Amino acid sequence: MEENSNKLTDINELGEFGLIKLISKNIKLKNKSSVLGIGDDSAIIDNSKLQTIVSTDMLVEGVHFDLSYFPLKHLGYKSIISSISDIYSMNAECNQVTVSIAISNRFKVESIQDLYSGINLACKNYGVDLVGGDTTSSNKGIVISITAIGSAKKEKIVKRSGAKNNDLIVLTGNLGKAYLGLQVLEREKQVFLVNQNSKPDLSTYTKLIESQLKPEARKDVILFLDQNNIIPSSMIDISDGLSSELIHLCSSSKVGCQIYEEKFNFDESFLSTCKEFNLEPSTIFLSGGEDYELLFTINQDSYELIKDNDYFNVIGHITENLDLELNGKDSKKTIINSMGWKSF
Repeated sequence: MEENSNKLTDINELGEFGLIKLISKNIKLKNKSSVLGIGDDSAIIDNSKLQTIVSTDMLVEGVHFDLSYFPLKHLGYKSIISSISDIYSMNAECNQVTVSIAISNRFKVESIQDLYSGINLACKNYGVDLVGGDTTSSNKGIVISITAIGSAKKEKIVKRSGAKNNDLIVLTGNLGKAYLGLQVLEREKQVFLVNQNSKPDLSTYTKLIESQLKPEARKDVILFLDQNNIIPSSMIDISDGLSSELIHLCSSSKVGCQIYEEKFNFDESFLSTCKEFNLEPSTIFLSGGEDYELLFTINQDSYELIKDNDYFNVIGHITENLDLELNGKDSKKTIINSMGWKSF
């Protein structure tokens, strides 16, 4: 009898060290600061006169993702994006990541290879070295923990706490697409559970679904700011929704803000999908998470440097008054409340 070429490999056939060897065999370090990567008890990183920035992010099956519609390769890619975005939000360059996973016995070696193919692709696209991590077993599902390590000159590092009165509030990209993509995927999952022969046409939702399953981080924005000698007064990444991140930024800076609904950018696919799901566009713009865009503040003198760039959208300004207010298109003012993702 011929051996089945599609037979999947149990992880216990390789063991922990065999799995690590398999995962790391094609990894090559590219950054000069990556002195030693996978293969010893610890990685070695030399950042010379730069300051090191470290951020850790965790993704848990059943909480942050659903594998019934989330391909493992896309999950690996997104896990890196969600972590390096935190480094970019400090106006820093991300150089290295470590990846730790806990996996149940329902996953085969080939599944882990799919996951790491996405991880490696994201690292390649963003010039990041995978220098270590850990693997262990899980009683149920999969857990991914990413630590991202970046560097920047001390004077260029941007925190949440530096916003000043009259600073402009600047947003990158269009928000809410990832949330709408999730709504489409969840709806199709329910349809499939009722009729497993259903073949949905998702072509009209391509950009929305891509925003959910394969987002990108805004390294391009950090490069633009550096090339134009712009150092924001404060910055934060928009992973938990615009309203939540505005509250975090203003609270850290001990300021308030005025933002304007008329400045929100909506494209046609966003508006048509909001209508289809009976959702109010501005609410989704404010509360949808997982966009990995950047929110930052700049002195008004820097406006001339960004005004003609499609990356940026000025949506308001910082105030000494501690209230956070949304100025609606109907001229009514509303206090901004946190409506985004809550971990607990």
